[in-house]
Amino acid sequence: MRSLARRLLAEGYRVLNVDYPSRRLDLTGLAEWSHKPIESFLAGQTDRVHFVGHSMGGLLIRYYLHAYPLATLGRIVMLGTPNRGSEVADLLQRFPPYRWIYGLAGQQLCTQAVHVPIAAGEIGVVAGNFSVDPLCSLIIGQENDGKVAVAHTKPEEAHAHVVLRASHSFMPANKAVQAQVVHFLKEGRFA
Repeated sequence: MRSLARRLLAEGYRVLNVDYPSRRLDLTGLAEWSHKPIESFLAGQTDRVHFVGHSMGGLLIRYYLHAYPLATLGRIVMLGTPNRGSEVADLLQRFPPYRWIYGLAGQQLCTQAVHVPIAAGEIGVVAGNFSVDPLCSLIIGQENDGKVAVAHTKPEEAHAHVVLRASHSFMPANKAVQAQVVHFLKEGRFA
């Protein structure tokens, strides 16, 4: 997310890049854990507040805004977020290495997971359709970014959805993805 954060700073946005302990907490716990740094960053803020999250970070945004609604909420951009889960997580969720890498929150990446709704804000979703992981793409079995099916990125609440030639892990550093994030934050739609 550092590359995307630099791009947003260059566009004039104030940026807080929150790192979170996904191995130790579930999404509800991560929302609670994230509240203090976000609250400190927003102290005295009266402008609209936008959120951008990649993969699990998009789900974290859901849980955060459910627990801590913001009167100044602006736009939300999700990059490759498994809003409807991932078949890769379905297959791997019981394997110890997966549990170690993705932790408690990783168990909430499955296709059977039901996530809290987002009640406010304009939501834009960027999905990728380029995979550098042929095995995971085979498991998914439909258009995907190597981790998440394009069809599973779009939540019911989405205002806009765009599919770009981008792979899951490298999405935040992808220049075309960054351009779409900036455009959505400024205009409320993708270019």
